[in-house]
Amino acid sequence: MSEGFPWARMMQLGLGVLRLPPKEFWAATPREIAAAFAMSEPMTRNCFDDLMNRFPDGSPSPLAGEGGA
Repeated sequence: MSEGFPWARMMQLGLGVLRLPPKEFWAATPREIAAAFAMSEPMTRNCFDDLMNRFPDGSPSPLAGEGGA
């Protein structure tokens, strides 16, 4: 017998771990929530170092002129 969709676990991830507002949670697909959760894992040192090299402090924001910081 099929267990059905794991709504309790999905709600834990979306509302608890990711802290999505209910409106955004219910508008998202299960695949979108799973993808967002996969990106919520802690960053590795190598990934952090790569970002620091690509976007060093003091460099212009890639969002400059688009209403960004």
